[in-house]
Amino acid sequence: MKFTKVGALAAAALFAFTACSATPGTGGGDKGTIEIWSSLPRQGSNKAQTDTVVNSIKLAIDEAGGKAGGYTIKYQDKDDSTAATGKWDEAAEIKNANDAVANDAVVAYIGTFNSGAAKLSIPILCQAGIVMTSPANTYPGLSKAGKGEAGEPDKYYPNGCQRNYTRTVPADDLQGRAGALWAKQLGVTKAYVLDDTELYGKGIADVFVNEAPNFGVEVLGRDGIDGKATDYKALAEKIKAAAPELVYYGGITQNNAGQLFRDLRDAMPDVKLMAPDGVFESEFLQAAGDAGEGAYITFGGVPPDQLTGAGAEFIKTYSAKYPEAPAEAYTAYGYEAAKVILAAIERAAATNPADNDALRAAILKEVFATKDYAGVLGTWSFNAEGDTSLTEMSGNIVTGGEFVFDAVIKE
Repeated sequence: MKFTKVGALAAAALFAFTACSATPGTGGGDKGTIEIWSSLPRQGSNKAQTDTVVNSIKLAIDEAGGKAGGYTIKYQDKDDSTAATGKWDEAAEIKNANDAVANDAVVAYIGTFNSGAAKLSIPILCQAGIVMTSPANTYPGLSKAGKGEAGEPDKYYPNGCQRNYTRTVPADDLQGRAGALWAKQLGVTKAYVLDDTELYGKGIADVFVNEAPNFGVEVLGRDGIDGKATDYKALAEKIKAAAPELVYYGGITQNNAGQLFRDLRDAMPDVKLMAPDGVFESEFLQAAGDAGEGAYITFGGVPPDQLTGAGAEFIKTYSAKYPEAPAEAYTAYGYEAAKVILAAIERAAATNPADNDALRAAILKEVFATKDYAGVLGTWSFNAEGDTSLTEMSGNIVTGGEFVFDAVIKE
């Protein structure tokens, strides 16, 4: 690694690390200890969801015997949320990324959960050559040119650093279109669109707005909500006056989605309510209560109980080991991210990297080289942009206070 600190303390720290860790590529049964970190919101209403992602990462490492390529794997569960906000926090995510860069042993970073957090950590990790694999980010602009804001995604790779960002979940340019298609299939001709103004929520709402006319759905209006508002009664009355058949919400549970749905349902008992996977978690069901009943929820993939083959076996194994934390939407995606990274470490180790800089570079290369990977999500590949080749989208309906799979959404 290239250390920027100088002085006796830095020299001592470097000596301590060298003394305690074997040099990568020297052969033998133990090449030393390397670290994989995850950075996820571990407080607030996301915790139930991220508990299952963390569990799935641990399961993948346990199944490998805690080793890969001759290295002992140490896993660190990092929190990018705060108790005060109850969701991801900008300063917390930046600190996690900087801490990872400063730790010579860190070779891979599983995260983030929220797309807004990813845009902060990608450039930090990129300049250190640390691969980043997200099990949950879906904002297109993080990887796809012309699918987000101006300058994306190039601005996340400063100074010409090599792309380091991958994700095991399909992006929102696919999911937003699927939502518009599903609305058509439900017989909707007029919709009103809301978003929580965050990168993910606004981004997927933009896609829905752009795609809706292609399916004969007129967008009557568009508003951003204040995620900390006491209520949305005035907004609900405004939307009611426009007489939509469906209200689409682009956003996450943590930005007051439960209260929003309750106020919308009070004002318009018969209106259809639709949202993407930002609310596809048990916390939304609790927050929305009866108002969530009948809501249409899209997801970039299929829910845990619809996985087949290796996926179904994984859910069976996971459920037996973690009965207190039932699998949620992104559980399998966290497991897949960890398995892909472990496989990349195996291949990278075979090149006998000379030091940890070289090891990071080799792992980054091997993750992007993932092709025809037969995993729990099916057989898939990463493309040059770091996106998965998986494109399947599903529709789920809240029924009896639970998410119930309805159908794969396809034209």
